[in-house]
Amino acid sequence: MVALIRVFPALICWGLLSVPALAGDIGGPRVFNWDSETLGDNARELRRGSDRLQPALDALIAQAEKALLVEPVSVMLKKQTPPSGDKHDYMSQAPYAWPNPNREDGLPYVRRDGERCPDADSIADKGHKSTMVRNVETLALAFFFTRDERYAEHCARLLRTWFLDPATRMNPNLNYTQRWPGLFEGRRYGILDCWQFVTVVDCVGLLTGSKSWTKDDYLAMDAWFTEYLDWLLESKLGKPLAKSGNNHGSWYDVQVITYALFLGEDELAAEFAEAAKQRRVEHFIRPDGSQPAELARTKSWDYSIYNLQALFKVAFLAQHAGVDLWNYESEDGRSLRGALDFLAPYGRDHSDWEYQQIKDWSNGGLIGLLYMAAVAYGEPEYRELADELSGGWSETHRRNLLMPAP
Repeated sequence: MVALIRVFPALICWGLLSVPALAGDIGGPRVFNWDSETLGDNARELRRGSDRLQPALDALIAQAEKALLVEPVSVMLKKQTPPSGDKHDYMSQAPYAWPNPNREDGLPYVRRDGERCPDADSIADKGHKSTMVRNVETLALAFFFTRDERYAEHCARLLRTWFLDPATRMNPNLNYTQRWPGLFEGRRYGILDCWQFVTVVDCVGLLTGSKSWTKDDYLAMDAWFTEYLDWLLESKLGKPLAKSGNNHGSWYDVQVITYALFLGEDELAAEFAEAAKQRRVEHFIRPDGSQPAELARTKSWDYSIYNLQALFKVAFLAQHAGVDLWNYESEDGRSLRGALDFLAPYGRDHSDWEYQQIKDWSNGGLIGLLYMAAVAYGEPEYRELADELSGGWSETHRRNLLMPAP
């Protein structure tokens, strides 16, 4: 079991055992899904009056000003009460579960893969969670790059409301996520609902040095994610997801590794990162680069991209644990790079895609993967294709602030 509170990493992030984020110069924050050195470099460049980064910063500030107007949300705002009787428990409904047309009461719901049922939107937690994470990220980044305390103050307010305040906090479990009416009160696949919390812990790192985010706030957040990581590792829903053979398993790894790093559980992070070589790369990817579990879906392109996004994140996180997944290749040629190279040509022309794709085609996810690969592999061809598919590099895109200069 994970220890209750790890004071040492908490104090590091809060700034007591390291140079604060702004002390004559801007250092790299304690983050895991973004590159700390790049963030620090870009912040210093902006302080020198960078023409390259200013348009992206202006766009971020405009978004942050809007985020200042957004009131905090919490799990207490949903109309429904979970089976536990405690509204502090997060709750959601499986998106592809539809009322049974052959039963008057519609139960049990039936699966229509890739087709989102409107009923799923009747439970507000998932939408509120996404709103919270989106605005927390915008405000935390705006604070880091500008040191404007207004952004940190509101970001802290949003975080406290969702995670910490006794009256509104979410309980650190997902026992009632992606419920399936007539069958399950909660399913392990619903753990995917909250993978965006990995952004939250990075945003906590961005708040280092702010008077609005205190030592007590950090320790309380540390305790929340300690309980949540325990739940992921030990609960009847979390534990079996580690063995899942599709994107659910990949996103599970993203979460476990991120929270382990955040909590100072470096050995646990390294264990999951090393296991991903066999458990994810060798099991999820064929020697030709295809991902069979995702190709079997009704949105085969979307899910192939989605799983590879998770695996790229795992590879990025693995670097913190001293594990190289970017260049790992099995004896029969299975690799992350091979998976990207399988998908990349279809970005230009998807007419030869042989698999089912019931939704409109989008290259958005592929573009992001190509930009990551350009950095990870030092190959300009990936960036050139990304620029081609996106219509050219946008000076105002947030990506400019998060990635190294081309």
